[in-house]
Amino acid sequence: MGSGRIGLTDGAVAAGVAAILLVTWLSRHQAPTAFGPLGYALLVTGGLSLAAHRRAPVTVLAVTGGCVLGYQTLGFDVPAVAYLFAVYAVVRAGRRVVAIAGSVIMLVAVPLALMAASQNRSVGEALMLGRDVLPLAWLVAAGAAGEALRQAERRADEAERTREETARRRADEERLHIARELHDSLTHQISVIKVQAEVAVHLARKRGEQVPDALLVIREAGREAARELRATLEALRDDGASPPRGLDHVPDLVGRARTTGLDAQLTIEGHRDDVPVAVDRTAYRIVQESLTNVARHAAATTASVHIAYRPDCLVIRVDDDGRATPDAAPAPGVGLLGMRERVTALGGHLRAAPRDEGGFTVHAELPVAPRS
Repeated sequence: MGSGRIGLTDGAVAAGVAAILLVTWLSRHQAPTAFGPLGYALLVTGGLSLAAHRRAPVTVLAVTGGCVLGYQTLGFDVPAVAYLFAVYAVVRAGRRVVAIAGSVIMLVAVPLALMAASQNRSVGEALMLGRDVLPLAWLVAAGAAGEALRQAERRADEAERTREETARRRADEERLHIARELHDSLTHQISVIKVQAEVAVHLARKRGEQVPDALLVIREAGREAARELRATLEALRDDGASPPRGLDHVPDLVGRARTTGLDAQLTIEGHRDDVPVAVDRTAYRIVQESLTNVARHAAATTASVHIAYRPDCLVIRVDDDGRATPDAAPAPGVGLLGMRERVTALGGHLRAAPRDEGGFTVHAELPVAPRS
């Protein structure tokens, strides 16, 4: 069994073997026969068929064997070089039984072909000549070479699989390590913030006091942070088994941004088709990080989130009317760097910069079709 296309090397080897067979016959200055053209054709066919020895080794074995018997019957006394190459290819493909069976048939059939070429030959003479056409030692050497290379390739494949499994295991261990670190360092603090905010809201309502909007925002942010951290830890532990947030949750992001006093608007353009999972996750993170930056740093009163579904890409644009200007552009933080890394990994483009008229824009284009 073989695979792959016929390469330049295979074609060169096949042409070389065909040339050797022709030169071997012509160098013997044999007198031309009525079947000369057919004999030449069999010599060339047997050699050139080796070009397909990777794709169809068993077929090549049958073709080269038939050509050997054919030109031997016509009186072309040329060694079965092409057939030896075919035996090597079949054994390399793991078809040892086929190679052995075919070789036994050839060892019997070649003397019969020699006897058919000259009726004056005895059985003993045909057997002697048959050993010159297809030496047993060459057959064994061809099979041994094929088996040696097959074993070497099998060991190389096994080594590659072992390296991949080792890398995968190390990645799993690293994910678990990160999950433990996140759990130890963040879960407690977020839980404390959330509980304190819940208690403060409860006490204010119990006393009949108006609950400050900032306190409600803190409580909701604590809940959301706890959910996000839990989802992140599950993703790290399960390697993506838990479905993360995506485009379907962007309206929730915009809604929560409004609770902070920001006039946030969401517009969606185009029809949503199937979006790759990685693009779906990244789009959510871009909007989330952009709105978080607006709330923390921009001192903005309005923000707009625009999502456009196009045939070849998903476009995300987040604008605000904050204090950023081209002359006083904020230094890129970890959030923007993380967004850029996510977008670049997907083969997309990200532009995050202040506008001339004031405010900040995050513009991302994520490809939704597989890259060729």
